[in-house]
Amino acid sequence: MKTSSAFRPSTWIPLLLLGLLAIVPTVASGFDQPYWTAFFARILIYAVAASALNLALGYGGLVSFGHALFLGIGAYAVGLCAFHGIGSGWLHLLVAVAAAAAAALVIGAISLRTSGMAFIMITLAFAQMGYFLLVSLKHYGGDDGLSVGSTSRFGPFDLGSTSAVYYAAWLVLVAILWSMARVRVAPFGMALRGARQNVKRVDAIGLQAHHVRLVAFVLSGMACAVAGVLLANLNAFVSPSTLAWTVSGELIVMVVLGGIGTVFGPFLGALLFFVLEEVLKGFTEHWMAVFGPVVVLVALFGRRGIAGWLEALNRKRPSPGPPDIVAPGRA
Repeated sequence: MKTSSAFRPSTWIPLLLLGLLAIVPTVASGFDQPYWTAFFARILIYAVAASALNLALGYGGLVSFGHALFLGIGAYAVGLCAFHGIGSGWLHLLVAVAAAAAAALVIGAISLRTSGMAFIMITLAFAQMGYFLLVSLKHYGGDDGLSVGSTSRFGPFDLGSTSAVYYAAWLVLVAILWSMARVRVAPFGMALRGARQNVKRVDAIGLQAHHVRLVAFVLSGMACAVAGVLLANLNAFVSPSTLAWTVSGELIVMVVLGGIGTVFGPFLGALLFFVLEEVLKGFTEHWMAVFGPVVVLVALFGRRGIAGWLEALNRKRPSPGPPDIVAPGRA
């Protein structure tokens, strides 16, 4: 008798954490601690961005060091539209997703002609070009950034409060986790994971691995831009620092910590990343000196990160044995 996947530790523990995160604004309001709503909202937003990166990195094996570009595109879609007096959230979202899709299509088409270190450097180069482009736009704040005077409004729903952004980010994260679970077992996801293992074999069966990976890269960039829209509304401010290479590095660390190629891994990695950062900052200003070795230890002893450890708990659970068989005529 097989245990349902919903009752496995690798499934119910992340779902429990998601459920607990759903009540954070209520608890924070009850204890008069609004900071915690903003703190966990940031975690949810970066979990969305890390999950988007996981589609390219974990499923497709595309080590992109430039996903901060798409996060920045989403943020500046809100900032620039607000600067010109456009407050419609639907238009903010449309501009963000369309611009990210166009950028990802160009970057992917160029960078996928290479592999390995060359792919990493090309994606990094494009992100740096985006960074310096925004720094040069003095009319929009340049290096000092730009305040978001008009937050995104989706009809009666306005992302002008931290709680509104929080619940929007929570819903987006749930949606993207569900999508990642579906993609993992869908033909497209299987083809993508197959291309990660052996491009020539995928091409040999007529699936065109290049096109599959390019689609995954574009979808990944679009989802990351949605996280940028939420981040701009949370901070009510956009800055070129969002496109810095260090942000791309942090997203990769979150995916590695949680588990590359797993559904809940990026969410767990983002949660651990920010909670550990917050705890260590309370003890020392040199928290990175402690955080760095932690990441190395996770990479060494848990090749699939936190999700891998939870999957190990699945195997350690005792499975129900076969029913006792009593011979006929015996008590």
